[in-house]
Amino acid sequence: MAVVGLTHTQSSQIAPCGPYPCNDQVAAAPVSLFYAGAITDHIGAFAQVTYSGAAFGVPSATDPYATFQWSWDNTDVRYANTFNIGGTEVIFGITANNNPSVQDPWNTTPAWRFPFSASTTAPGPATSTFIEALGPGHVAGVGAYAFINDFLYLELSGYRSVGFKTQTKLGIDPFGIGMIDGIAPYWRIAIEPHWGNHWLMLGAYGIQANVRQWDTTQLDGNGFQIPASIPFTDRYTDTAFDAQYQYRGENYWLTLRGTWIHEFMKLDATFNNGGSSNPSNTLDTLRLDASIAYGNDNRIVFTTQYFSTKGSTDPILYGGLVSQFDPNATAQTDPNSNGFIFDLSYIPYISKHSPGWPWANARIGLQYTYYNRFDGDTMYAHNNNTLFAYLWLAM
Repeated sequence: MAVVGLTHTQSSQIAPCGPYPCNDQVAAAPVSLFYAGAITDHIGAFAQVTYSGAAFGVPSATDPYATFQWSWDNTDVRYANTFNIGGTEVIFGITANNNPSVQDPWNTTPAWRFPFSASTTAPGPATSTFIEALGPGHVAGVGAYAFINDFLYLELSGYRSVGFKTQTKLGIDPFGIGMIDGIAPYWRIAIEPHWGNHWLMLGAYGIQANVRQWDTTQLDGNGFQIPASIPFTDRYTDTAFDAQYQYRGENYWLTLRGTWIHEFMKLDATFNNGGSSNPSNTLDTLRLDASIAYGNDNRIVFTTQYFSTKGSTDPILYGGLVSQFDPNATAQTDPNSNGFIFDLSYIPYISKHSPGWPWANARIGLQYTYYNRFDGDTMYAHNNNTLFAYLWLAM
C-alpha cells in the first residue's frame, strides 16, 4: 500500500523543515507492506510494516532514535472459534497485538478512526490522550474477547511496554512516550442492534496505565539522551464512549460516528519533578463524523469531522506549546485544539477490474483540515490549515 500526497498549508512552515520544502511537499508516505490471512483454520494474523516519511523540523539533537522511518506497524495475531450456548452463538478468541483498539470491530476507536489517510508532513496538535498517543509498536499485549449472539461484544486485554532496545530494533522511537510500569489493563464493551437496513453500535472502552517518564536531562558523552527515568510514575486513566450508526439506502450508505475520551492524569512523577503546575489534570477528546458513500458500490465518499481536544490549564506542562508563527513566542497555558476535516474521495475501480487488477486499486481524495484553535493558540491557528491531495494505491 502507498499513499502519494501533496500537502499545502495556509502559511509556509518556519524553517528548518527537515527533508521537505516548507510548503507544497510531495511525499510517498506512508508506504506499507502487509501479511494478512489465515494461518490455520482458527489462527490468523494481520501484520504491517510501514515507511512513514519525516515530519516537519529537525530530529531532536538529544534523541538518536528520532530519525527512524521504517517501523513495525499495526499487528494482530489471534485465535478465533465459535460455540453454542442454548442456541446462542458465541464467537470467541484470543488476540495478541501491539496497539490497544487495533483488534476492534468498529471504526470509532483510535487505531482505525477517520481520517483513514492523512498527511505525514503537515503540522498537527501536540497533545492527545494516552490511548491515542500510544499508537502501534510501543506496547504489546494479550487479551480475550467474545461476540455473543451477534449483539454483545466483550474484551479484556493487558499491555506492557516493549523493551527499550527492542523498540529501537523495530524502528520505534522509545522516547516517544514513557514506559509502562507493570501491566496496563484495556477493556471494551459494545452492543450492536440491527434491524432492516439499520445498524447501531453503542459502546465504551478504556485503559489505565502507570507510566515511568523519561529524564530528558540525562545525556551520554555524545549528548544523546539515555534511558533513565525520573522518580515516581504518572497514572493515566482513559475512559471512552463511542457510537456508530449506519443506514443502507438504495444506492448509498450513511454513516455517523462519535467518540468521546476522558482522561484523568495523576501526575506524581511530573508534578514532583517540576514538570507540571498541578498534581492532576484532565484531558478530553471529542470526534464526531458524518459520511455518505454514494453511487455504484460506494464509488464517491464524502466525510466531515468535528474534532476537539480540551484540557486543564497548566502553565508548566503546556508552557512548551508555542506557535511557530508567533513572533513573540508566547507560551500557552492549555492544550486546547479544535476544528473540522472535510474529505472527498473517489474510488474508480470498485465495481470493475482495474487495468492491472488485482495489482492496481486506487482511492483518489482531497482533504482539508481547518483549525479554530491549535495547541492553545487562536491568533495563528489558521496558519496550520492544511489541504491534502492524495492518491491511495493498494496492490
